[in-house]
Order: sequence, then C-alpha cells, then structure tokens
Amino acid sequence: MKYWLDLFTGTTWDEFRNSGASVSGFSNRMRKSVEKIQSGDVLLCYLTGVMRWVGALEVIGASNETRRIWKDVEFPSRVAVKPLVMLSAENGVPMGQLEGKVFFFAGSADRGKFKGFVRMSPNLFRAQEDGALIMNLLREAERAPVTRPVDAKKLARKPFFKAERRKGKETISTIVTVPEPEETEDTGEAQITTNEEASASTTRHTEMQYHLMTLGAEMGLASWVARNDRSRKWNGTSLGSLPGVIQELPTQFNEATNRTIELIDVLWLKGNSIVAAFEVECTTSIYSGLLRMSDLLALQPNLEINLFLVAPEERRSKVKQEILRPTFSLREKPLAEVCGFLGFERLTEKVEGIRRLGLASSLKPDFLQKAAEFFTAENET
Repeated sequence: MKYWLDLFTGTTWDEFRNSGASVSGFSNRMRKSVEKIQSGDVLLCYLTGVMRWVGALEVIGASNETRRIWKDVEFPSRVAVKPLVMLSAENGVPMGQLEGKVFFFAGSADRGKFKGFVRMSPNLFRAQEDGALIMNLLREAERAPVTRPVDAKKLARKPFFKAERRKGKETISTIVTVPEPEETEDTGEAQITTNEEASASTTRHTEMQYHLMTLGAEMGLASWVARNDRSRKWNGTSLGSLPGVIQELPTQFNEATNRTIELIDVLWLKGNSIVAAFEVECTTSIYSGLLRMSDLLALQPNLEINLFLVAPEERRSKVKQEILRPTFSLREKPLAEVCGFLGFERLTEKVEGIRRLGLASSLKPDFLQKAAEFFTAENET
C-alpha cells in the first residue's frame, strides 16, 4: 500500500463529496501517474488555498465513470475510491502541523512552496512515513474535531476558468488557469519573518505601491491594490485604506480576466476603464510579474493599457533578459513593446518632482510612457 497526494480546492472538494465521493479524477496529462496507482493505495486529500488536509480515500481500482462530477473541468483520468476519512475545511488538519515532521516541510524555508510537492496530483509521497503521519492526524481530527476558521474567498476559489479567443472568424472557448501567489498558512495572524533582507524587500515593495497609488489619487484616478497586499502598511496607513482605492473591480471582463487583474500590484482606473497596470518586483521573480501582464493581454488582446514593470535599477538587466524571452517576444504584439521598465529611483524622483511642482492634477495616465524604458534585443545592456 502506498500513499498519494490528491489535490482539491474548496470548490472541487464539495463537488466530489456531493457526487457521492466514489470517484476521484485527475487531468489527462497525469494519466501515466494515475496508471501506477494500485488497488489498496490511499489518496490523501489536500485543499489548496486554505492549506488543510481533509480526507483519505482508499483506491478500489480504475474507473470508467464518465458522468460530469466537476463543473468547470472533467478530470477524465479516474479511479474508483472508498472514503476512509472525510472532513470539512474547518475541521481539516492545517499544513502547519507538519512543519519539521515531513520531508516536504522540513522547516520554515519550505513554507509556501513545500519543495513543489503540492503543485500536482497524483503525486507519490517520497517518504511513505509522511503519508502515515497525515493519515494518523486525519483519524485524530475525525475522532476529536477542532474547528478552525478558514478564509471564505480562498475556500471558494475556482481552479479553472472559461475564456474565449478568436481564431479567424471563429470564437473558441478555452479552459485556463490563473495561478495564485505562493501559499502562506492562514492562521489569522500575520507571518513574522526574522530575515532582514526579506523584510526590507517587502517594505520597499509596499513603498512603491504607496507612491503609485497616492500619485494616482492626486491625478484624479481610482486605484486598485492586489487583494493579497491590501493590509500592508506604509507610513502607518494600510494600502487598502488609501484615498481613491476601490473595493471591487469593474465587471465588464470575464472571470479569468478579473482573477488575473486582481493579483496585479497596482492598477490605475478612470471610471470603469483600466488605464495603467504596475507590477512591482524587488527580490521575487521578474518572470512571474511579466507572466501576469502577458496573461492579461492574452485574455484581452484588444485592451489598450499602459503596462509597467517596476523594479530596482540593479535588476534592469534581469528585466531585459526576461521580457525578451521567446514566450513574450514571439507574441503577435511582443510584450517588450507594450510593457515598460521603471526603476525605483527614477520613479521616486519623478513622483517627488511632480509633487514639488504641483503638476499631478494636470497629468494624463500615459505620462509615464516617456519615463519608462522599452527594451529591444538591440538595446545596449
């Protein structure tokens, strides 16, 4: 008997349980892994987003079941299962209980990424004793339930979205994913880090968001701050409470677009129109910010919007290297042509000069186009 990881969101877990909890499914690309699962193996069920272990399923065998179980995607590679333990998210086992006890969460450095273990399923536990530990914790949680609140938005998030794209005169419906930020434990308390570099980087990131949002307000624009950054503070004020910050995004876009937009660091809006988008990168991956911009343009190819990647001057070469990757350069409209680089120092100088001269109210949203640098392969490095 072996232990395997079986990933769910709050939405797909509910759909699984409501369908009778007799069939678990996986994407077609994981078919070879599914074929390795044997009768008697146990699938340990993990809820992404809220980071809770909620179930154990004994595998009966392969399944030819084709009925629609999950609303947004089929998960056609299936196995028949028998529930051993099934818990609600509120009564699930928090991932934090495993820190220092399992291979994929050996210490605080693994928090959020977990050595990549929870990024796909089915995934065989590298250390089978880790699976046995989780199984015991699930049994204990079933025997003596402890209720812990969960973030309702994280619990309700959907893993897949339907988006449409044009191919000639034909409109094609496509299933897309919108990745979440790296997971952090939802304990109801802020995570405290002792790493001075990480702390400084977060502070600098928040400072740049603050400057962009207050400048937008002075220009008469509304602002949006990434939903996972709203509680961050600069000068004693949380970003979510700054003047001109909107609480809900415009509704004219499809769900996939809105999920992409709501994770962008800062947006400027005029009425219901988004006029500029800013991704701020300090020490995190430049690539992830550019991907978000590229996703937005892929979902809304006709959207005319000013895009900016904001980063320290010393990361300029890295920005150029990433934005000129083939995946961005071979688009119909190369990302480097529409997404400009703004260095922290240059942006700060620009904002201070505007305030000193009292020019903000007379500026148009595209004024930063002249301050930004747009890369081409021929530019000097």
